[in-house]
Amino acid sequence: MTDSTAKSSAQAWADLLQKAIAAMEFSYSPYSHYRVGAALLTKSGAVITGCNIENSAYTAAICAERTAISNAVSQGERDFVAIAVATVNGGAPCGVCRQVMREFAPDLTVIIGDVSGHYQVLTLADLLPHSFGPENLPRE
Repeated sequence: MTDSTAKSSAQAWADLLQKAIAAMEFSYSPYSHYRVGAALLTKSGAVITGCNIENSAYTAAICAERTAISNAVSQGERDFVAIAVATVNGGAPCGVCRQVMREFAPDLTVIIGDVSGHYQVLTLADLLPHSFGPENLPRE
């Protein structure tokens, strides 16, 4: 990777994180008060956002990452490049979200950041080593 490529990637990740931070505004989190926003970059160049949506029956809640992926899939997008996840303190995606990301993009770049704009860039493999995917299911 050249210096200019690294700088352009860093700027792209910072821009994606800003969209995730903006998506936090729409969070419905009356129980945890922990707002999460996500911005998903597709291979077609679209950026699709999501936020966490809680429910008084806690298991019915959906995380920002899964909201963004669900929105993307419902719009016909299936190929993802990167996702930025923003929280007040840079919290990482939960296990369920990691598995949903893996379903669609085993090579996904994951940007985890906070509201001040600080972030780290990881791969999904960093977050979900030895993952289970469609290729692990028997084919008849």
